[in-house]
Amino acid sequence: MTSFAPLLQVNDLTIEFPAQQGRVKAVTSISFALQRGEAVAIVGESGSGKTITALSLMQLLPAAAQITSGTAEFQSPQAGPVDLYQLSQKQLQKIRGKEISVIFQEPMSSLNPVISCGKQVAEALLIHLPISKQEAYQRTIALFELVKLPLPEKIFRSYPHELSGGQKQRVMLAMAMSCDPAILIADEPTTALDVTVQASILKLLNELRQEKEMALLFISHDLSVVAQVADRVLVMYQGQIVEEGTVQQLFSDPQHPYTKALLACRPTMKTNVAVLPTVADFMGAGVSPPLENNPFHHQWASGSAVDNEGFNAVMPQVPTPLEPILTVEDLHVTFTRHRNFFWQKKELSKAVNGVSFEVFPQETIALVGESGCGKTTLGRALVRLIEPTSGKVVFNGQDWSNLSNQEVRKQREDFQIIFQDPYASLNPLMKIGDAIMEPMQVHKVLKNDRERKQRVLELLETVNLLPEHFNRYPHEFSGGQQQRICIARALALEPTCIICDEIVSALDVSVQAQVLNLLNRLKQQFNLTVLFITHDLAVAKFMADRVFVMDKGEIVEQGTGQEIFTHPKHPFTKALLQAIPSSEVPDILAAQRKRNTFKASIDE
Repeated sequence: MTSFAPLLQVNDLTIEFPAQQGRVKAVTSISFALQRGEAVAIVGESGSGKTITALSLMQLLPAAAQITSGTAEFQSPQAGPVDLYQLSQKQLQKIRGKEISVIFQEPMSSLNPVISCGKQVAEALLIHLPISKQEAYQRTIALFELVKLPLPEKIFRSYPHELSGGQKQRVMLAMAMSCDPAILIADEPTTALDVTVQASILKLLNELRQEKEMALLFISHDLSVVAQVADRVLVMYQGQIVEEGTVQQLFSDPQHPYTKALLACRPTMKTNVAVLPTVADFMGAGVSPPLENNPFHHQWASGSAVDNEGFNAVMPQVPTPLEPILTVEDLHVTFTRHRNFFWQKKELSKAVNGVSFEVFPQETIALVGESGCGKTTLGRALVRLIEPTSGKVVFNGQDWSNLSNQEVRKQREDFQIIFQDPYASLNPLMKIGDAIMEPMQVHKVLKNDRERKQRVLELLETVNLLPEHFNRYPHEFSGGQQQRICIARALALEPTCIICDEIVSALDVSVQAQVLNLLNRLKQQFNLTVLFITHDLAVAKFMADRVFVMDKGEIVEQGTGQEIFTHPKHPFTKALLQAIPSSEVPDILAAQRKRNTFKASIDE
């Protein structure tokens, strides 16, 4: 067996940003290596420094950022050993996209919306390789086949908005793989993707890495995802690497409290608590005691329910009333897609196809399924943000299909919706206090703005924000805080029913735990009925009394979480459950053995 110098060696990297108090260190004196054919994951929450570290390798840092110390020694296949931090922009252009490529978290913001997907991939080929346009076209089609995109010729002509999230991510992967890079940086490539799409992307990354003998730097906040692709893991916290080891070591014997917190915060199919643990429960103030000495851990590990103070709590029991608060009968939503020419027939797409169900007061229903299954369309049709094609929605005994738009607007006071992207839901030019107060002004809740402001301050406290936040703008808050603001705005009208549309899908595991705990507390405090739309089955199991599984516009299976996840009946439900990344140590060890076998074959 031959030993090689690391393909990439980062030494003593420090990155600083300007701040009012001087300069703030986003990354502090970190060092790590990446071998040829190896997959190394950098794990941590937003703000831990993992993305900044990866962007620094290609000198894609924000203008204000400054690398104050460190080297990044890269064994370039073309130029030989180089320090990436000492290269000029002209020299870097020969490496970016060709020898080191990157997949960003949000493919829609990374793709040009006015250029077809195929042309964008072909453009990367024409920049880096001496080939003709015809050869670039043929190679792009081959790349689309490599990443298993259906109908490659059609995808070549399609624009980003015409593809699903998983398909756009595959286009980005094809672009990143176009020049056979030595290193692929994948920055949260599966965040907010369905479990089945996520599983296919992770499998594809593993296959391409093995086939191309490529090194992978995988950035994520989800350790269960990391376990499927990584050989080694670097855990980052507040700009520092606090723990490093193999996947087997981190999952079977984590040492740092922060690593233990990341493992504990995310709900799994075996989670059986009323309140999820958060990072604060493990870290405390400064140095945390070992996990086995943490009273919260004993309750979490044993499966007993706990409240916010860590004491035993009783799992809430939902009453079984006689009359449903929401009845949906044979609901259809059909979209019309026009052809290119006026004499051609219109295409009809059935987003919701004959859905019927009942929801009872103070019940939580989880609606799960893949992107495109119709769950978000169904949620919006219930509050008539999308007009149903046919069917009946009866809320609080009133048939909404017979109401005028003005009457529906009044009824929405009692039936609210929280959207997936909190920042897009908030007016960037409006202070968050005014944003929460606005629906109360529209519906004339309370006598005057002075009373409404007092109500807003109470709501901010309810969602664990501070009174001084009233006069701040949305961009001054983290994603988790923005979602809390949207929850406060939905509660401002004191509704009896709330639709939560993927409200935690893009949040860090600890922030996700905080938001889920908050929502469960508010359900009890305000006697809320909740329709929780999600693609995460573990979150659905944690939150819901009953689960509806949706596929191709239809509810194919429904029942309690225990029934659905223990004894699934429909093939689609079984496929969803099989796609969930396993965080069980035996499964991780088996995957690790496969990766070690591959690595040994490369080294020999």
